[in-house]
Amino acid sequence: MRIIITLFVFSFLFSFAAWASGPEGGYRIEVQCQNYDGDTLKLGYYFGKSQYLKDTALVNQGKFVFEGDEPLEPGVYLLVIPPDNKFVHVLVAADQQRFSLTVDLNDIVKSAKFKGSSENEIYYDYLRKLEERRPRAEELKKLMIEDSLQAGTYKAELAVIDEEVAKIQAEEIKKYPKHITSKLIRANQEIDVPPYEDLEEIDRKQKQYEYFRAHYFDQFDLNDPRAMRSGVIHQKIDFYLQKLTYQVPDSQIVAMDYLLSKMDKNPEAFQYYLVHFLNESARSKRMGMDAAYVHLVDQYYAKGLATWMEREQLDKLIAQAETLRPILIGKTAPDLPFFKENGETITIHSIKAEYTVLFFWDPECGHCKKSIPFIIDFYNAYKDKGVELLAICTKTGSDISSCWSTIKERGMDIWVNASDQYLKNRYKVIYDVKTTPQIFVLDKDKKIIVKKIAGEDLSTVMEEIMKVKSEK
Repeated sequence: MRIIITLFVFSFLFSFAAWASGPEGGYRIEVQCQNYDGDTLKLGYYFGKSQYLKDTALVNQGKFVFEGDEPLEPGVYLLVIPPDNKFVHVLVAADQQRFSLTVDLNDIVKSAKFKGSSENEIYYDYLRKLEERRPRAEELKKLMIEDSLQAGTYKAELAVIDEEVAKIQAEEIKKYPKHITSKLIRANQEIDVPPYEDLEEIDRKQKQYEYFRAHYFDQFDLNDPRAMRSGVIHQKIDFYLQKLTYQVPDSQIVAMDYLLSKMDKNPEAFQYYLVHFLNESARSKRMGMDAAYVHLVDQYYAKGLATWMEREQLDKLIAQAETLRPILIGKTAPDLPFFKENGETITIHSIKAEYTVLFFWDPECGHCKKSIPFIIDFYNAYKDKGVELLAICTKTGSDISSCWSTIKERGMDIWVNASDQYLKNRYKVIYDVKTTPQIFVLDKDKKIIVKKIAGEDLSTVMEEIMKVKSEK
């Protein structure tokens, strides 16, 4: 019964969480609400993952009228009902911008009547067909749990309802292939994955996954300009990236490029998701996602495809990508000189070890204080296994003395300690040390293996690194 429930939700009242101002649109939508004694209605719309406010109407002789000088962008809109900010969906088509609605809020689907909008007539007629079957479907699902002996019988009846729904959906799509209703139906339809019965279980599941992923967007056109206002697009994109794509930077990059390529004729969606992907890459706590950030800047922003950006903003993005590029996982760590307490110079590349751990820390940093005991335990466990550690205190100027006193107090004098009192080597910029602690693990050639991990995870990470190396 997933089909019935999933598609029926478009007719329910929902809590309307977020408001913001959106782009100007044009229209005349006249609404009469039965069983509503309020004096205000609001018109909202979907855009990507959020909902935005378009207009507000006050009651006048029992009617609410939304109107503007320019047409609305086509898509799914929301009649929002204060004070609880509940809403009812209405569809806006490019050629149907003036229509009226009469609705009883006690029974929206059954009562909704439109004039001047065949798009909404089709949509609510479809919802009514689903609503006729929903109560029995819900009852059967409950009976399957309560009466296991008859579960087979109930399941068979549910299957019949599913077939009826599938038939209704097929008819709607055939009759109205370009209507929003058909687009919503297709977006929510399950993919018919081949069984691959001739394969072993592991191979069969892999093939089914590959097929499902490859055909995931067959029923949903990301180039459709209505997609951004469908209420569906972000769910599908998020599911594709989070559930159907391996959570590693290389796979995420390929997936982002694929999605953006499918929006090449939908500039509004392209802009929204390019910005969204870039922001998500910047905020991600997943190791190595800065590679996705650099890739997006290189492939889209630096090539002039972000036409909406001011030059100053664009330059900042490009500069940040250039900062991150030398310290991406797999790159050779930049070699910099640091200074021990006695003034002796030591460089990162001068440390001879199978693995070098860089630990940027601050004596006053709370997270550093919590991390140090774990790092001490880690070093004692791995110092005889080819691991050396270079701890770089980030204090400068006259505050540098707190570095050396803290090192002695906390037993950190077991590894190499250094600083750059006057920031001559620009390590904070070069290693993107905006906060502390920051930890990098380098191999014997000083290539970055992992970075920006928690001190308490260092032992686990090193164990995995050594395990992978031993298996090669």
